[in-house]
Amino acid sequence: MRITKVYTRTGDAGKTRLAGGQKIWKDNLRVETYGTVDELMASVGVVRVFNSDVIGTHPQAVRLEEDLRWIQHKLFDLGAILATAPGQKFKNMPCVTAKDVVWLEKVMDSCQKELPPLKEFILAGGGKVSGFLHHARTVCRRAERVCVRLAREEPVDTILVKFLNRLSDALFVLARWAAKTQGEKEFLWERNLGKE
Repeated sequence: MRITKVYTRTGDAGKTRLAGGQKIWKDNLRVETYGTVDELMASVGVVRVFNSDVIGTHPQAVRLEEDLRWIQHKLFDLGAILATAPGQKFKNMPCVTAKDVVWLEKVMDSCQKELPPLKEFILAGGGKVSGFLHHARTVCRRAERVCVRLAREEPVDTILVKFLNRLSDALFVLARWAAKTQGEKEFLWERNLGKE
């Protein structure tokens, strides 16, 4: 793909084209779904920016960078699939597979070995990297919700929903792991916290 001009003026009337050329309204649920996946990918990019600041001082930050870059690529694949009209296939079309879901599970299992058991819910905001990972997790949950809604109206490969579900879990675990390995504070929810 080669993009020579960013603006085309074709969307000025509120419509866009899916891969394959089908015109649909920009507020169509399919556009909302891949748009939310795009927002998630950008959120992961923000995490990568903050993580890059600590790569020289925290060796595990290199591993986090590699994992997050892979996640961004898979999100781009997922968005491209969602931006394709149901039933259409193209040469070299990206894919998301069960192996990708298993990879996320392996990442979580590896990180969990270094983490103490969770005894309470976590408040986001202990540090920049972990805080933005928690933010990405919430965007991922929204992407999952709109993908489920789309799947109830149009054909959507079930692996896409499964991937987003597992990814939100992975982002949570990565947030905890980043806090621990980068020395960021982790704030736990204190029930019925009062002020004196």
